[in-house]
Amino acid sequence: MILNHDEILHKIRRMAYQIYEANVDESEIVIAGIADNGYHLAELLKTELERIAPFNVQLCRVQMNKKNPIDQVICDCPLESVKDQSIVLVDDVLHSGTALIYGVAHFLQVPLKQFKTAVLVDRNHKKYPVKADFKGISLSTSMNENVVVDFTPGAYSARLA
Repeated sequence: MILNHDEILHKIRRMAYQIYEANVDESEIVIAGIADNGYHLAELLKTELERIAPFNVQLCRVQMNKKNPIDQVICDCPLESVKDQSIVLVDDVLHSGTALIYGVAHFLQVPLKQFKTAVLVDRNHKKYPVKADFKGISLSTSMNENVVVDFTPGAYSARLA
């Protein structure tokens, strides 16, 4: 076990405060979660941000084939609706950076005010030049180890698999 339920809630709360501090002058931000677990994390961050921050939080779901993201990236928010906005792209685990880099590329089709990334677990094994601006925990693992995050209500966990 890497993180238990209470530790994950603490990390989410801390990440929400960091996102708030980075966007203190904004009236609205966009939280875009990569389906499936990244979207669950984005929902939790949105809830926490709405509790602490005065700005509006728009939530978007980003869908892609994580094994072959060049196929297509689909977002349920039209690109025009995020133009000139501050965006935080969220995923549960930063493995190689593939999902985040293709998510970033999708949103860079329109001008943005600010673009940041957030992950619960950063594994420190990147093959793309992408970093997590907000992270719950950094974890050095071997390439053979996999991190699994479970967002079962009341029993969140992150563990090595």
